[in-house]
Amino acid sequence: SIGSEICRQVLGHNPKTILLIENSEHALYKIYEELAELSLGIDSSINIVSIMASVSNEWRMKELISSWKPNIIFHAAAYKHVPLVESNPAEAILNNVQGTLICASLAIEFGVSRFILVSTDKAVRPTNIMGASKRLAEMLLQALAENSKHQQGSILSMVRFGNVLGSSGSVVPLFARQIASGGPITVTHPEITRYFMSIPEASRLVIQAS
Repeated sequence: SIGSEICRQVLGHNPKTILLIENSEHALYKIYEELAELSLGIDSSINIVSIMASVSNEWRMKELISSWKPNIIFHAAAYKHVPLVESNPAEAILNNVQGTLICASLAIEFGVSRFILVSTDKAVRPTNIMGASKRLAEMLLQALAENSKHQQGSILSMVRFGNVLGSSGSVVPLFARQIASGGPITVTHPEITRYFMSIPEASRLVIQAS
């Protein structure tokens, strides 16, 4: 959801090429078709490339980054549904942590000018596996940036935000279903404060960071 919206907004800035890297066949098909149609009204020469791949597949990511030599990588590939990640911690670490390490390391190796990690406020003093996996990803990025800061080349950045309305893994659709069926609404704690932003707002924040 965030990655798709970033692509929609980047499309409006007349890029030469947009590489869509996605491990879900259905999600990749949907966003490719949408962007291909949108580009006709902007600039039909924009090259939109759909690539089915996983960020945790190192040889595949190396092949893609070395071949295409992107200027900017927006890294929005994460498992972020808190209860599902809690039940599948190994897969979450492989994707969220190892996937970030692979992509960021390759960005440095091949001189990608900007690498932006999409993170979460749940990485602050994490209380669940999802938040902990994203904090680990952040720490890896900080370590890579520290080690490479004396070298000319890649700038590594990360952006945190809270609940994004309508995004994949958002609690809002669950609340809506619970309200529609007459309640009750399941909350983590009665005193909790939640902060929300829209998908376009979140995506603009990520692009601003680049």
